[in-house]
Amino acid sequence: MQEKSNGMNYAPRGKIKRVCDKGEFSIGVIGLDHGHIYGMCNGLTEAGANVSFVYDPDTNKVMQFIQAFPEAKAAKSEDEILEHRDIKLVASASVPVQRGDLGCRVLGHQKDFFSDKPPFTTKEQLERAREKVKETGHRYAVYYSERVHVESSVLAERLIEEGAIGRVLQTINIASHRISLKQRPRWFFDASQYGGILTDLGCHQIEQFLYFTKAQDAQLVSSRIANYHYKSYQDFEDFGDAMLTADNGATCYLRVDWFTPDGLGAWGDGRLFVLGTEGYIELRKYIDIAKNKEGDHLYLVDQKGEHYYNAAGKEGFPFFGSLIRDYLEQTHIAYSQEMTFRAIELSLEAQERAIRVE
Repeated sequence: MQEKSNGMNYAPRGKIKRVCDKGEFSIGVIGLDHGHIYGMCNGLTEAGANVSFVYDPDTNKVMQFIQAFPEAKAAKSEDEILEHRDIKLVASASVPVQRGDLGCRVLGHQKDFFSDKPPFTTKEQLERAREKVKETGHRYAVYYSERVHVESSVLAERLIEEGAIGRVLQTINIASHRISLKQRPRWFFDASQYGGILTDLGCHQIEQFLYFTKAQDAQLVSSRIANYHYKSYQDFEDFGDAMLTADNGATCYLRVDWFTPDGLGAWGDGRLFVLGTEGYIELRKYIDIAKNKEGDHLYLVDQKGEHYYNAAGKEGFPFFGSLIRDYLEQTHIAYSQEMTFRAIELSLEAQERAIRVE
């Protein structure tokens, strides 16, 4: 299931790179409301996990999922998965407003949880999850796919770690999405269900800002939201932007919107610019417009010259293997729990404090 024209059904595939033995890491799936669940499960199964059970109230969605992951069995209920002693982790792409409470139930059953983004739509949900993580010691991971499931982002991470552009000073993240109106469910247009545009989409960009700048924390400077075009959906937002400053002095500007035109050969023209003291990097994640319809283009300018890299098929997606090994070895390599939570917390704050542009 990989439709590059539609972000809701875009599910990247990578090379098989197993980090565990067959049957060593079984997962369950609860909630098939967003197509990101296919990308989440692709990444995990390519790293050696096996999908044992799947549950969703919609049996048609379950049957479609089993076609993609035939080893999965349809569970009769959510509890059948939560109480199954062999399942190590539960993955979910349920309606965003439902993810926080589900995650707490999963952790309460002594399993790790892997949520699609956004993992929460309110600060109250976030605080309950923070307490549950402390109480149980289990992990609450989030599918921030625009970093962990994009090979040009993986390459950028490596280059920055190697010092290719010196100290990172700023990220500018432009994330336009195609709306594909006819394929969207009703909850997609209700801010109380999806959390608002800066919560839903902006958490990607804030997570990347914290990650690439190695910031421990950041403060919101300003944010704006609007519904410029889709006036028939009163609770929808089609534009948002924000500025932040990190505790180490790095700055961020992000823009998210639903204005990808149909003429583009991908669901969105995601661009990330990373400025450093010794150079800068630009990622053209999903397409290089009018030149190359494939994605994962990285441009680097440093003191020695101009450089181009095509990362597609070369870097892989190490996040998923690290996530599995973290559970099996009780480590914290794949992600920082606090940064994962702080990214969505800042997104919720940006949404809450946003000036509405009329």
